[in-house]
Amino acid sequence: MATESEPGRRRRCCTQDALDIPKPPEPRPDGDALRRGSLCDHRCAAINNAQGDLGDLGYHQHRPRGHAAVSSPPCCQQHSEEVCESCVVKTTLTAENVVEANKLSNNYKFGFKKWKSHVTARPWEDRSEIVKELYSDLNVIRGHGGSTVTFGNVLYLLLFGWWLSLLYVLVAALMFVTVVGAPYGRLCWDLAGYFLWPFGKVIQKTEAPKSRRALGACEATVEASGTGESSALLGGPMPRRWRPRCWDDEGYWQRAGTVAWLCLGYPILALAHGLVCVAAWLLVFLIPVAKLSARTAARVLLLPPERVHVRRLRMTEVPLDAEVILCCYRAVNPYYYKYAVDGINVFAVNLLPLVLVTLVLGYVDSHNLLTSSPVKFTLALLSIMPLSYYIGMAIASISAQSNFAVGAVVNATFGSITELTFYITALIKGSREGNRCYAEIVKSALTGTLVGCVLFVPGLCMVIGGIRHQEQRFNSRSAGVSSALLFLSVGGVFAPTLFSKVYGKLVCGECHNVTQNPLGHYLCHNCHFDLMENNGTLYYSHVQPLVYTVSLLLPAAYLIGLFFTLKTHSHIYDIHISDCHMPGHHHSAVVHWSRWRALVILLLSTLCMSACADLATEHISPILTNSTISQYFIGVTVLAMVPELPEIVNGIQFALQNNLSLSIEIGNCIAVQVCMLQIPILVLFTIFYPTNFTLVFSDLHVYASMFSVVLMNYIFMDGKCDYFQGTVLVMVYFILLAVYFFAPSPSGC
Repeated sequence: MATESEPGRRRRCCTQDALDIPKPPEPRPDGDALRRGSLCDHRCAAINNAQGDLGDLGYHQHRPRGHAAVSSPPCCQQHSEEVCESCVVKTTLTAENVVEANKLSNNYKFGFKKWKSHVTARPWEDRSEIVKELYSDLNVIRGHGGSTVTFGNVLYLLLFGWWLSLLYVLVAALMFVTVVGAPYGRLCWDLAGYFLWPFGKVIQKTEAPKSRRALGACEATVEASGTGESSALLGGPMPRRWRPRCWDDEGYWQRAGTVAWLCLGYPILALAHGLVCVAAWLLVFLIPVAKLSARTAARVLLLPPERVHVRRLRMTEVPLDAEVILCCYRAVNPYYYKYAVDGINVFAVNLLPLVLVTLVLGYVDSHNLLTSSPVKFTLALLSIMPLSYYIGMAIASISAQSNFAVGAVVNATFGSITELTFYITALIKGSREGNRCYAEIVKSALTGTLVGCVLFVPGLCMVIGGIRHQEQRFNSRSAGVSSALLFLSVGGVFAPTLFSKVYGKLVCGECHNVTQNPLGHYLCHNCHFDLMENNGTLYYSHVQPLVYTVSLLLPAAYLIGLFFTLKTHSHIYDIHISDCHMPGHHHSAVVHWSRWRALVILLLSTLCMSACADLATEHISPILTNSTISQYFIGVTVLAMVPELPEIVNGIQFALQNNLSLSIEIGNCIAVQVCMLQIPILVLFTIFYPTNFTLVFSDLHVYASMFSVVLMNYIFMDGKCDYFQGTVLVMVYFILLAVYFFAPSPSGC
């Protein structure tokens, strides 16, 4: 599935899902072919392997062996110790459709958001058995696969099984008391044993007795008419009507026992199963239990009791002669973190109600009658995580379905909207209250994002990826471009700070003579460089023009970097999207979100993000004033890294697939955007809306940022890394956090 063109230079590699599509056997060359290979061929192979699996969303490269039989370029025959340019391998990615190909290509473009998840639906036939099991109905009987006594099944017994079984026993007693509901009492008694330990058992819908053959046929007709209507939770086909007309003809729903069941027994059990369904769904890994409960409430409890039979698998023959409604083997499936609803990860789906709760509590309970300010602040920060996910997926969907110009505009406009929304709302609140602490918090968050994306994000990806892969390689040339831009951006951002240190006047709050000698040593507190001496001549005549100049030069440098990496020197990424497709893949793309739907979700998520940022800044005041933790620490940790959690998850997933290049680019791209886009935008905002924000940082921010960038460039110098180097970056990050934790709060806060 991989062919070679331009021998020694380009290799086409088709990518597949690492889980869903098994690797075909790769051809092995004969000994003569290997002996004919030159030293440069082996160097080319080493470079190709160094690129790592460029699998996106489970994709990985299939590299054929035996490439040494191909002749090499003349320059490579010299067996030079340096790898010549003609040996550079150009990686060709092959996706399932054009939209996925565009998304893969955008991942390697500088300034574009790197996105891991699919933006189109995967063909069902190409899924692995593990993935198919996540979306399958709980009605498939498999061979006996060992003991059902597992940790997950015991956890189900402790969380749900015992009290569900007890509830069924009580409902059974209630139905026996009504006399007419005795058949349902026997059904509840059987289901009590089933739900105590449902594993290794089946619930069947048997055929109707001879007197009710017509009824059974009618049921089959109704269910057949409902085929195709499915639910992400129930999975299987659902009847379109709860009361088929044929059952009315036979008088099923007019039975006295049925009326008693629908009035007394069914509501209690349906409510219980609804609670179990919601709880299990929120726990994600217990989604099989949620499917079990939902299917029971929707189908099993609405069938005539004489048609429901509970049996053990070892007492039945396979295949069974009756329809299997429920058959569960495991209560816990660790792979459900991959589960998606309409392309949205299950964790993002579960966190969406948190956004609604946050908005309702924040704007309805304005006087903190129901909850306190710290609780609302925490909820607002947690709500930012799913909103960041939706914004990221919307940007990736629009970019993948649009041309380059539209994708570039969308990424430049909304790529930093999460952080900018919080920063601007904080500056506005600080300006209205005349509180300088908000401006210092914004500076701390900016520095925390820069340091975290330079040290923590790539370091964590190196550690996790290094556990699976002994040594990981990445594209050092593309990383070098980002590193150069980081040096430029850090120097430009902190230039006004260094200028103020040189020409500003040092002013201290109070000083004490520690030697009792007028000429002795003095101990001073709350010292800072005063830029407003002589009516602010130094600031307004020198520092402020420098700030405006830097704010114009940094975006210009960012545009030059875009033009360099995307136009004139795009070959440094060695990425090419071929037009071939894997066998069995669909050429037509079925997108999860159309462009208009993605645009609407993007705008709504941005609006909700603004509201959550407003609530976070509204309720952060008690934390800043009453907390013993330094405001520096709050800014560089919570406010800086929480919005970046979706990006961190993407980076970890790329690293696990041995694609460390994208993991590093995620951190570098965010850090560059902080310095070259976000800070100039904040400076521009202060021109039209005066705030306390000035581009003069504390010494701690300057030293931490510069040291982080230097260390990152030193680690990435050779184009390869392992978990030890990642550990060094993470440890340095934690050391800096400790420094911020014990640092005193900014002056004036």
